[in-house]
Amino acid sequence: MAEAIVEKVNETAAFLKTQYAEIPEVAIILGSGLGNFVHNINVEKEVPYNEIPNFPISTVKGHSGKLIFGELSGKKIVAMSGRFHYYEGYTPQEVVFPVRVLKMLGVKTLLLSNAAGGVNPAFAVGDIMLIKDHISFAIVNPLLGKNIDEWGTRFPDMSEPYKKHLIEKAKVIGKEAGIKLHEGVYFGVTGPTFETRAEYKLIQIVGADAVGMSTVQECIVANHMGMEVFAVSVITDLGIREEENVITHEEVLEAANAAEPKLAHLFTELIKVI
Repeated sequence: MAEAIVEKVNETAAFLKTQYAEIPEVAIILGSGLGNFVHNINVEKEVPYNEIPNFPISTVKGHSGKLIFGELSGKKIVAMSGRFHYYEGYTPQEVVFPVRVLKMLGVKTLLLSNAAGGVNPAFAVGDIMLIKDHISFAIVNPLLGKNIDEWGTRFPDMSEPYKKHLIEKAKVIGKEAGIKLHEGVYFGVTGPTFETRAEYKLIQIVGADAVGMSTVQECIVANHMGMEVFAVSVITDLGIREEENVITHEEVLEAANAAEPKLAHLFTELIKVI
């Protein structure tokens, strides 16, 4: 099983190298409603997921489903416009398959974004939270099974899953641009249901500030393979609230789109100083 995964990752990476000869040093994975960020990239090559050997296919509204190679802030980058989720029916290994491939392409730094529900009472819809840590107990760890030693150690350290020096650089960028940035803990869940009111309260009690259905598995594997990770959540709905409102995916996408210019500035400037 492990040998088959290695073979597939190597096959996919070899194919992508025939499509784009440069080595991208930074990769970006764009979350729900954040796909317009690609307009900031000087695009040199686009490869639809359905043309990439062994690649999953994105099935969620708000995820376009293509790999974009190009230049941003003077650096060669690759962006995943659309990610994969456990709730789509993919295994954890399939969810993180693209992260493995990104590493094999030469990526050193992985920037992650997501749409998340706020459980910190200080948060408002449209706010941006820099993820300083996460709680992964409610997701399936993608490293279960035989370890592939050439990719990373059996028991990877997760004491600093999101690099502090990147968080500090982002805070400086936000301050200079007048962008309000929170810093907090992300609680990963499987989805696809939004949380019950009791679950939101539990997530808040255990120490999280936001909750979402992605990012954590990608972060774990990126750390396993030695990449530096930076991640942000766009707060698109509020889980801790008084009114009896209902959360919809359409509202999540709308809030993410509204916050996108701030996120674009943050990522663009951060890539300059990486």
